[in-house]
Amino acid sequence: MSPLFSSRSDAAEALAERLESMQLAPPVVVLALPRGGVPIGAVVARRLHGALDLVLVRKIGVPWQPELAVAAVVDGQPPDIVVDDEVQRLTGVSRDEIDAQAVIELAEIARQRRLYLRDREPIALGGATAVVVDDGIATGTSIRAALKALRQRHAARLVLAVPVAPCDVVAALRLLVDELVCLAEPHPFRAVGLHYGDFGQVSDAQVLAALEEARTRR
Repeated sequence: MSPLFSSRSDAAEALAERLESMQLAPPVVVLALPRGGVPIGAVVARRLHGALDLVLVRKIGVPWQPELAVAAVVDGQPPDIVVDDEVQRLTGVSRDEIDAQAVIELAEIARQRRLYLRDREPIALGGATAVVVDDGIATGTSIRAALKALRQRHAARLVLAVPVAPCDVVAALRLLVDELVCLAEPHPFRAVGLHYGDFGQVSDAQVLAALEEARTRR
């Protein structure tokens, strides 16, 4: 099976084109999940003439299978932990184990906040169209945590936009937002990276460059 997208840049342009056609009401704030969502967010923000900011959220994996998310923690005052009840039930991961891993992930969120945002306050969302982007969704646990936190920031409209995700996850997430855009919902779903020709790791330097370009453009 050939990949759906040649690269994140390819996916970003296609996603931005779809969002442009929706004529979203300004002001638009694009919120990317680092690090993989930032190249997507940078293109979307430029094409929509919007601001670019980050949603700092970290997956909490099952201890013996770290790629399987049992929960996610998102930056905030206080931080918010969202647990995938079904995964927790099937794996038997305790709440104590989740909380212990959350401490580690919060330390990484703090590092990202210092490095990427220099501890600045998030861009205000009151009255804005908030567009949440990532390079793809697998289980949806991290995105659900991000959306739950963003709902508390009083955006006029909350839009989730991703290039690829499983159809059942898309259906569940659609209930949490005002609008959902997903370019492809392959079945059976493979890991996000397998739907890209080039899915190289995004570096801290690339994240910083994208944020600086968006800041300068504004």
